[in-house]
Amino acid sequence: MIPRAASKTLRRFARGFPVLVVTGPRQSGKTTLARTTFPRKRYVSLEDPDERLFATQDPKGFLGRFPDGAILDEIQHSPQLFSYLQGVVDRDRRAGLFVLTGSQNFHLLSGITQSLAGRSGLVQLLPFSLAELAAARAKPAISLDEFLLKGLYPPLYDRQLEPQKWYGNYLMTYLERDVRQIANIHDLILYQRFVRMCAARTGQLLNLSSLASDCGVSQGTARNWIAILQASYVLFLFQPHHQNFGKRLVKTPKLYFHDTGLAAALLGVQDAGHMAIHPARPALFETYVVNEFLKARYNAGLASNLYFWRDHIGTEVDIVAEDGRMLRPVEIKSGSTLGEDAFAGLRRWLKYAGVRSAAPTLVYGGEESFARSGIAVRSWHSVCGAEAARKIRRSGVQRRARKTDE
Repeated sequence: MIPRAASKTLRRFARGFPVLVVTGPRQSGKTTLARTTFPRKRYVSLEDPDERLFATQDPKGFLGRFPDGAILDEIQHSPQLFSYLQGVVDRDRRAGLFVLTGSQNFHLLSGITQSLAGRSGLVQLLPFSLAELAAARAKPAISLDEFLLKGLYPPLYDRQLEPQKWYGNYLMTYLERDVRQIANIHDLILYQRFVRMCAARTGQLLNLSSLASDCGVSQGTARNWIAILQASYVLFLFQPHHQNFGKRLVKTPKLYFHDTGLAAALLGVQDAGHMAIHPARPALFETYVVNEFLKARYNAGLASNLYFWRDHIGTEVDIVAEDGRMLRPVEIKSGSTLGEDAFAGLRRWLKYAGVRSAAPTLVYGGEESFARSGIAVRSWHSVCGAEAARKIRRSGVQRRARKTDE
């Protein structure tokens, strides 16, 4: 079993919050994380029909079975438990009492906001990061193209599974179970087409009108379906940074899938050779890098501080990370070699940002990491390693400590 970086965050939260919440996509390892981090806690899955019925009909009696707390898995199936949990933890006042997991962001976060605000520590668990695989010495000895094709969902590393078949089954399970639970979508074939169209747009600015037109649905329907895909952690919208430095900015978000393997499967990429020549390869590489930075934040229990920056003439920086008053720019290039033009965007950004800019980074598809003209160049397999993740966690802890002091 590959240890998860979020385990340390959960143990830290367990010293201060009575309720811990782990949310994320199906098959990202939420249950395994909760049970291995807290092996002595009782475990109950609310996907079990009997347990769900008990929790629905007698929530007080259901929770009364767990005087020392428990792991309640897939709690979105029994949202009425949230208000009762509030009473239990307020009376008990022990930290780390209950651990809740769920794969549907709508129900879970609304329950936390309404009943458990200030009482819960939240961790969003995405599929493996490459830093986690490297720390476990499980980094795949495969090419970048094979890696983008395989993605980072844990079952593909725990068992001998073919990515294409696994993602096909994953998609059908998602359509048949999660989508029907979140929204009343009758035409699943049309919805699946919409998901494929979204995969073709990963790494691009979201053009809702074009997306809706290509799928034959209204803009309102497309907007609702995007929200469903966000709630079930299939994709996310990456927001533009507001700092304009005297330039007119693009205000439209970019669309990214949470995993390159799922996006590649939806695009029909068959093998590494196909990936190498596929027109979506640069966008899939960008998707992978953005997610690595996002995972480092989420695994540390921190909200995203990541944006992109693009002005009206097309000058763009793929990632801008806010760190206090400083802005750390990251450029992403999928090629294995770098020409001088690869650094042009970062150099223009440095002129615009001036003293606001932290040291710039460029991530590319090559094997070596080095420095060039004051820019740190990182290989694809050292995007956000253990040391960078520790700095992110440490900066987050320090910021929380400063807020407490204030």
